[in-house]
Amino acid sequence: TLEAQFSDDLKTLLGWADEESGMKVMANADTPEAARRAREYGAMGIGLCRTERMFNASDRLPIVIDMILANSREERQAALDRLLPIQRKDFIDLFTVMAPDPVTVRLLDPPMHEFLPTEHQLVDEIRMLRVYRDVVRGRQTALASIDNVPPLPEAFTELSEEHVMDALAKKERMLNKVRELQETNPMLGHRGVRLGITYPEIYSMQLQAILEAAAHCAKEGIPAQPEIMVPQVITSQELGHVKRTVAEHKAKLEAETGIELKFRFGTMIETVRACTRARQLAVDAEFFSFGTNDLTQAVFSFSREDAENKFLPMYNESGILQDNPFEVLDIQGVGQLIEMTVKTGRAVREDLKIGICGEQGGHPESIRFCHHVGLNYVSCSAPRVPVARLAAAVAKLRADDFVGVIRPAA
Repeated sequence: TLEAQFSDDLKTLLGWADEESGMKVMANADTPEAARRAREYGAMGIGLCRTERMFNASDRLPIVIDMILANSREERQAALDRLLPIQRKDFIDLFTVMAPDPVTVRLLDPPMHEFLPTEHQLVDEIRMLRVYRDVVRGRQTALASIDNVPPLPEAFTELSEEHVMDALAKKERMLNKVRELQETNPMLGHRGVRLGITYPEIYSMQLQAILEAAAHCAKEGIPAQPEIMVPQVITSQELGHVKRTVAEHKAKLEAETGIELKFRFGTMIETVRACTRARQLAVDAEFFSFGTNDLTQAVFSFSREDAENKFLPMYNESGILQDNPFEVLDIQGVGQLIEMTVKTGRAVREDLKIGICGEQGGHPESIRFCHHVGLNYVSCSAPRVPVARLAAAVAKLRADDFVGVIRPAA
């Protein structure tokens, strides 16, 4: 990865842009290292931290798998207890790097099968382990019938039947779990807040890690600004359910430490129903963040991968759609939902902080629309931050002629 390098003139220009801009430009970053790179590009905070990506590191994934394979809540909690200090340290590092700017932490979103191998991979591995088991059994039987056998290589002797059987049993449990978790349409299934409500101990661990990290920073005099974001919300009852858990952890930790914990609590807006229920969601949410990738899929009834691989290029070339809606915000469709949501949400909470964190957040024309409807920030990948900073300034300077960029309705 190349480090960001800016000339003095470019730094001056970007500084002027930041002074003129009506919106903050934040970055999507999932690790302390990514947050440091985002800082180099001039990000004014983290608009999306995907906590599931923290779980994919080699020292964490086995623990996550143990959590998924747990046969009881107690076993699952034991795995989560091992993850807690790891997540807490990650958040401490993230909050420290970005202080005094905000870090928006999205609670676990993807379905749990994504942390496991595929059914095909597991079937192949189990088949191979059964071959190893038979080889080891045959070797032991053969050796028992021969006198004065020379010592075997260490690596070969370590491959005992017990080791193979343990590995085989775990892979078979994993295969059963993969089949149990299998869904017809997992992206519309058991994920996001639905996962957090059915397995409350998972969100509870993450919330504890976030708040303990915030308490640590406060104790050290670090002006951290954590923001807790709930994904895939469709109803205020879901949001209220998670908010009560947050309040319980907050009260307990404040009583233990004597530290007043300061943070924001909010929701992603990435379902059509969330847009239509913005008035109710704004009662509990202090901020909205539009997940424009999932929202675009919902509005268009497109699977992004299928659309981009099969028909979207032809749609763009033939003029059926003028842009790829996953790269350039669809103003006529998705944009109308965003504008409606902003108005109804702020009718309940005037100071409601609102932004977007999808890929479109780094596109200049999309940024102009975001300024037009009154968003507070956009968040994009770190390398796109400098262009987004300039685009945010242009959006304000050219606000009066924004209508000219709205194309005829498709």
